[in-house]
Amino acid sequence: MRKLSRRLRELYAKVEDRPYAPLEALQLLKETATAKFPESAEAHIRLGIDPKYTDQQLRTTVALPKGTGQTIRVAVIARGEKVTEATAAGADVVGSEELIDEIQKGRMDFDLLIATPDMMPQVAKVGRILGPRGLMPSPKAGTVTFDLSQAIQEFKAGKVEFRADRSGIVHVLFGKASFSAEDLLVNLKALQETIDRNRPSGAKGRYWRSVYVAATMGPSIQVDINALRELKLAEAA
Repeated sequence: MRKLSRRLRELYAKVEDRPYAPLEALQLLKETATAKFPESAEAHIRLGIDPKYTDQQLRTTVALPKGTGQTIRVAVIARGEKVTEATAAGADVVGSEELIDEIQKGRMDFDLLIATPDMMPQVAKVGRILGPRGLMPSPKAGTVTFDLSQAIQEFKAGKVEFRADRSGIVHVLFGKASFSAEDLLVNLKALQETIDRNRPSGAKGRYWRSVYVAATMGPSIQVDINALRELKLAEAA
């Protein structure tokens, strides 16, 4: 078993084995973000779904009102006038078939890939490269679209794609530990509401099982699910 550092032992000692009120949990998250680099705020949410069934899968996006605190590099695969539109909208990497060829050869200097629908048959050629990295464009994720300007602006402003893994757990970054606890709460509430709105049709019984938050290098902190879901947005803003 890996031996915990003194720093981690001290942080774990601060966290009680109980559900915390949402704002209290986020204040504690900030207190436990003591690494020597800017840590992100992570949410780990277990849902009552079995993603091996198509009607119990969850993949969508959330627009975080307070942003992510991260600068993301957006790549766009398009052709014709859409290339010009993507460049004007602030895309960091833009191309057509030549960009697909470069990806095939190993180019991966971007965090998000958007493609126009007419380019998807060509993009499919690099699906085996993009898929395992979570970069394959998808209509559900809003990354297959002709409205490139809006998509680029939304993702750069704080729109985040997420999905439930094979175990029905959602892992998603919802800000930086340097954000105020109140701003983190606004983002966490937006995430909760998005997950509720996109409940899979096949999800039966208790949908929410557990919610934990943590700084990148900090201990997990359990959040009171009912308190989070009952929180009014006006209270979180």
